[in-house]
Amino acid sequence: MSVLINEKLHSRRLKWRWPLSRQVTLSIGTLAVLLTVWWTVAALQLISPLFLPPPQQVLAKLLTIAGPQGFMDATLWQHLAASLTRIVLALLAAVVIGIPVGIAMGLSPTVRGILDPVIELYRPVPPLAYLPLMVIWFGIGETSKILLIYLAIFAPVAMSALAGVKSAQQVRIRAAQSLGASRAQVLWFVILPGALPEILTGLRIGLGVGWSTLVAAELIAATRGLGFIGSVSG
Repeated sequence: MSVLINEKLHSRRLKWRWPLSRQVTLSIGTLAVLLTVWWTVAALQLISPLFLPPPQQVLAKLLTIAGPQGFMDATLWQHLAASLTRIVLALLAAVVIGIPVGIAMGLSPTVRGILDPVIELYRPVPPLAYLPLMVIWFGIGETSKILLIYLAIFAPVAMSALAGVKSAQQVRIRAAQSLGASRAQVLWFVILPGALPEILTGLRIGLGVGWSTLVAAELIAATRGLGFIGSVSG
């Protein structure tokens, strides 16, 4: 009997593992096909090497930049550290401010009535549209870049926190209240765990938007960063 149970458990594990291994295989195969197409197009010079250099040339340049020689008086890791510092600071600010704002909007109709029009007014506008204003108000230093990235991340984080609070099950909230839980306990043990999936989704979306905004922000008056490398190389 135990042998049959072990075989069933083993077969279930294989069923769960197979989709993951198949996904990894498909991902590796897709990358291999793209590299092959890239190499073929570059070898046949269907596109000028000025616009599409071959993979081996790109790899050689990457190794050169990653080495001690670096790029524009800084190594690749220093450029990467500069970009990561900007994105991390903006993300932390968006988390510290955006999540409480979203939760407050979800719990209080008054707060939502005050803040929702402001967020909805600026959220559809591409973050790069605020770049001239950031430069005029805060100069061309780090502050304008970090604030621009923060604006790009803040709206998805705040709105996802709002959606997470709204998705909390009222049955669980009433059950906790009937058992004598305070408002703080309901918020911490019922609402926040229920809102966590939506908040994490908002962070993922905001981080993606923040990265694209970061590269564009570093095109303006930056001396280090991934966007700076792209602007000078281009």
